[in-house]
Amino acid sequence: MSKPLTLLCLASFFKGVAFLQAAKRLGCKVIVVAKESFKDEAWPRESIDEIYFMPDLTQRPDITFAVSYLARSHVLDQIVALDDYDVETAAHLREHMRLPGMGDSTARHFRDKLAMRTAARNGSLTVPEFTGVFNHDRLRDFMARVPPPWLLKPRSEASSMGIKKLHHPDELWPLLDSLGDRQSFFVLEQYVPGDVFHVDGLVNDGEVLFSVASKYGQPPMNIYQGGGVFLTRTLDRASADSQALIALNRQVLKTLGMVRGATHSEYIRAQVEDPLQGTDGRLYFLENAARVGGANIAEAVQFATGLNLWEEWAKIEVAHLRGEPYSLPQTHAGYAGVINCLARQEWPDLSAYDDPEVVWKMSKKQHAGLIVASPDPARVETLLNLYSQRFAEDFLAVLPPLDKAPT
Repeated sequence: MSKPLTLLCLASFFKGVAFLQAAKRLGCKVIVVAKESFKDEAWPRESIDEIYFMPDLTQRPDITFAVSYLARSHVLDQIVALDDYDVETAAHLREHMRLPGMGDSTARHFRDKLAMRTAARNGSLTVPEFTGVFNHDRLRDFMARVPPPWLLKPRSEASSMGIKKLHHPDELWPLLDSLGDRQSFFVLEQYVPGDVFHVDGLVNDGEVLFSVASKYGQPPMNIYQGGGVFLTRTLDRASADSQALIALNRQVLKTLGMVRGATHSEYIRAQVEDPLQGTDGRLYFLENAARVGGANIAEAVQFATGLNLWEEWAKIEVAHLRGEPYSLPQTHAGYAGVINCLARQEWPDLSAYDDPEVVWKMSKKQHAGLIVASPDPARVETLLNLYSQRFAEDFLAVLPPLDKAPT
């Protein structure tokens, strides 16, 4: 009997429980290297053969030394990044150890905002105007050519973290001064207002096997920087938006070179007046991640379709390593939506949210959240709109303004 496959999973946040459980059920040896601050979380210890904790999984060469030390006594077959922060680290380790999977250059397309925008533009995809933060004369030319506002974005932060919205060129230079030698790790981008969508799915051997399109209630950047109630819902599959997003997402994943795993992509339908073209209603590519979406999006996808993205991702990885075919399980075409917010109560009471469509409730300190599911997309939308008002009244914590420069 051949030895079991050994998967080393990197986790800078507590997530991926279903992936770890599925890998163990498939007969793999599962090793986890996680961030020390999440040591006391409810890791599925029965599905983990060995678990280690480090202060920072992104710190090199520390992580390279640590994983190479593990390799002295373990034959590692694959390294998996469970969190967005681990994508480039895992790619670096695969390159270092000559393991299969996404390498450094391709990983940048799913982590580095400048790299993914450059690749998308080179592939004739529509992206907001942007420029790397290198040459200051080019930054001046960009701001003279592209009307404000602009966004100064960290190239490798997750989601909307660290983004600053600028309305005048004079606002940029003090920020760059404060960043010093780190300013080249940012990108300056045109701000495009509009509705923001996301497409979540699975890819194997370069083929998109599964995808579902959803729409955010508010852009994630607005929620992160200004507070508020987060919500997202599955789009009606027959809608023009859903069909256009699914088709565009296939182009994006092919252009960026996604070969295998879970993906979370974001797009915006512009709502601006272009002086030359009139109303701009195009879909713009915003960013793509080689991971499962956060904020309970994976759970919403499962209640809508019956498919667990984490579990199927594990099956895809293991099937590839074993040289076996992978088959997508049967799914259903339901609809779901998730709503959550930071709560002013330590343990919010969600008992008053008792509609039969409520299928899941969050149990997390200082957070309120739930998922609704229905065969009818209109019912999901109606409930989320109603609940967003109630959440704001019942739970929503008021956040202090974010006035710091990105660091």
